[in-house]
Amino acid sequence: MATTVTLPLWLLVLILLFAVVTFASHFLFPSVRWFFRKWAERVIAHMNKRLTRPIEPFKLARRYDMIERLVYDPEVARAVNDYARANGVPESVAFEKARRYAREIVPSFSATLYFGVGTRLSRWLSRTMYRLRLGAFENEKLDAIDREAAVVFVMNHRSNMDYVLVTYLVSRASALSYAVGEWARVWPLSSIIRTMGAYFIRRRYKGELYRRVLGRYVQLATDAGVTQAIFPEGGLTLTGRLAKPRLGLLSYIVTNWAPDKREVIFVPVALNYDRVLEDTFLIAAEKAGERKFRAPLGTILGAATRHIWQRITLRLRPFGTASVSFGSPLELSSFIQTTDRADLTEAVADELMSRIEDVMPILPVPLVSHLLLAGGPMTQAQLTEVAAKALSDSAAAGCSVPRRDAAAVVGDALTLMRERSLIVDSPEGFIPSDRIDVLRFYAASIEHLMR
Repeated sequence: MATTVTLPLWLLVLILLFAVVTFASHFLFPSVRWFFRKWAERVIAHMNKRLTRPIEPFKLARRYDMIERLVYDPEVARAVNDYARANGVPESVAFEKARRYAREIVPSFSATLYFGVGTRLSRWLSRTMYRLRLGAFENEKLDAIDREAAVVFVMNHRSNMDYVLVTYLVSRASALSYAVGEWARVWPLSSIIRTMGAYFIRRRYKGELYRRVLGRYVQLATDAGVTQAIFPEGGLTLTGRLAKPRLGLLSYIVTNWAPDKREVIFVPVALNYDRVLEDTFLIAAEKAGERKFRAPLGTILGAATRHIWQRITLRLRPFGTASVSFGSPLELSSFIQTTDRADLTEAVADELMSRIEDVMPILPVPLVSHLLLAGGPMTQAQLTEVAAKALSDSAAAGCSVPRRDAAAVVGDALTLMRERSLIVDSPEGFIPSDRIDVLRFYAASIEHLMR
């Protein structure tokens, strides 16, 4: 036992390395994981005390466990078999394809990151860039929502700031699970978004196996009561108007519901802005007839540099007002009993889009853009007069209007529009500049309320 053994240095180092790894994997790592998990559980328990809708256990499951649950789900298993037969490949190959889709879709929610970083960052960004205004808000109806129900916020998509605004405004109620498009599937953005509880979707991918895996994940999350947020338009509006809804995600939720399952309640959300950060790129994409658009790196860096410099020199001005309105919730079980349309998903989508239109906030820039395009040249006094009548009529019709008087609304809009060279002061009054397409973009957001 006391015999001396001579070993090469490389072999000694290798043995020590294996020993360290074995010790860490069997003793150290489990202890560290246990410590952080207990700490995370205490954080979540504290958060749930102040949330209207506590964080669901489904969101807190380990990502690996959720992926395994998804790929071994009976419906996904049938989809794997169908794919293998249709494409003439072994089931093991089809199964690995489904697993790859599941790893791509399933998030890894971190309550600490969501509430400690995400909501604070969204609050800071929202208040820095805009004057926030809560539009239509039926407090009694929203408070009356069954806490055991699965709530799905259904929103129009004006800007990528939509995620930020709604995350901030809903942060006191619950943690949202967003459906995020392919634009965010880049490192390290993808990792951050996944830990915020978002799940990735390929909007243009038509593979049946992928749709079955995605659909089943959405259904499992809904059955578990996860609070979700979806954009039925499927992308940013290129015209300023609400786009025709795409039925994919809605169909997974609607077709999966049954009377013996958890109630599903859709909450329509309308967002509008005095300034959409991406407006010129969206307008250019509409003119080109191509949804793909990407801001040049130089433009992004230039805008970021100007923003930082204005902040340093205390000359930073908000981009006008951003407003969010909440429409009347739609209870799926009640809606099913009252509709006679054959395509239930389409009926739900049309009703939700109608409710979003009804509560679309009327803001200064969209209002003055509409008035100038519809009424021709007008002085500030004339604009104030017609704006006062338009706001009065809209308020009487139950629309969400600014709380300030017409003079303040028009003055604010003209200041913002002058800064962007959207209008010209002619002898007859204000007229659109050669950037009239930008005015049309903003006017389109409320034109359905101005008839």
